[in-house]
Amino acid sequence: MSTTANTKMTRKKLIDALNEDLSREYQAIISYVNYSQVLKGAAYMKIADELAIHATEELDHALKIANHVDYLGGMPSVTPKPVKTSEKAEDMLKFDLENERVTIANYRRRVKQAEELNEFAISESLRGILVQEQDHLIALATALGIDPPDAGIAD
Repeated sequence: MSTTANTKMTRKKLIDALNEDLSREYQAIISYVNYSQVLKGAAYMKIADELAIHATEELDHALKIANHVDYLGGMPSVTPKPVKTSEKAEDMLKFDLENERVTIANYRRRVKQAEELNEFAISESLRGILVQEQDHLIALATALGIDPPDAGIAD
């Protein structure tokens, strides 16, 4: 986000953006818990175990993001983004892959926004979360037999 008069980053804008991220983390927790239990078949047993691990990592991310929102003077969100479900294992993995791609793009933007406000501790925390989110993206792409998509950066 540029620093022109109309788009200057503020604490309020960062709180709102982090709350969007928090809702996305809740979505990830729910989807990983669900998918880790309903994936069936020998081909998916290892990835199902991996998704259960991802769920606990996403909970850790949610706690960190909620802490940042509180620190900035906001009230952490309590509403998850909608969770897609499917009877098909490959569809579930594709849903998760897309969610991770969007999450990475948003956290890349959030790092810059936090730094614009000189909130370097928050940006460092977000970088740590980004490392795990990228690992999730790679694991999901590998399970699907595709190259990890380029997440880019959110507008």
